[in-house]
Amino acid sequence: MSRFDRAMLVLAVVPAVLAALLLVRPRFVTDAWPFPGTTEVTFIFLASILAAAAASTAWAAQYGERLSYVGIALDMLVIFCPMVAYLVVLNPAHGGGLTVVLLGSIAVVLAGAWILWVSWGRPTRDIRPTPRVVLGAFGIFLVVLLLVGGALVLGTPDILPWQVTPEISVVSGLIFLGAGAYFGFGLWRRSWSNAGGQLAGFLAYDLVLIVPFVTRLSTIPDKWRISLVVYILVLVVSGAVAAWYLFIDRRTRLGPKP
Repeated sequence: MSRFDRAMLVLAVVPAVLAALLLVRPRFVTDAWPFPGTTEVTFIFLASILAAAAASTAWAAQYGERLSYVGIALDMLVIFCPMVAYLVVLNPAHGGGLTVVLLGSIAVVLAGAWILWVSWGRPTRDIRPTPRVVLGAFGIFLVVLLLVGGALVLGTPDILPWQVTPEISVVSGLIFLGAGAYFGFGLWRRSWSNAGGQLAGFLAYDLVLIVPFVTRLSTIPDKWRISLVVYILVLVVSGAVAAWYLFIDRRTRLGPKP
């Protein structure tokens, strides 16, 4: 493992720890959280996004292919560049309560730009192509993420199957748009060294969300029930695809590179 990959593996610990904190939510986390009206499901959703980021980064570090970092960097930049602008606008209304989040977002933008700079255009040693089933899944994910993300940024109500504030709607929308950029890159550069990290991230995302979402089926208001069922089906199908190609298919499962 190169020095760069070791550094990225250490960096992957940061979103993993943040995900754990959002799931457990000790008092100091809830006291410092700057967005009022955030529900428990939103915290779980944000934790799933951070878990996905940790899994994708850890995959790239373990695999040692610079190409696999490009999509991660694009994801970071598409989310946090507009996030910085949005937080600058929001900060005065929150009495400076968003300052820590704003500084963290600026740090992510700088990190994403650096990762993109050192990873773009580097040669790939593993030339295995992305399986066609995975490419098809990425195409579907891309369309859904762009549509849902755009609607959330515009403030369209009842897109997600739980209650969100206007601020959380914009933040969630940017997250979906960033994920869309990640999968769009996977469609453009059709290499397994790139796609594996995307599937690893999606599997982590699925594992965090699936149990909380299934347990909500019996109590969720009727207006969100169909949306939640569709969301769960997406989690099951995407998780099955990720598990198959990461752990079962002999051409791509985890292990020494061919």
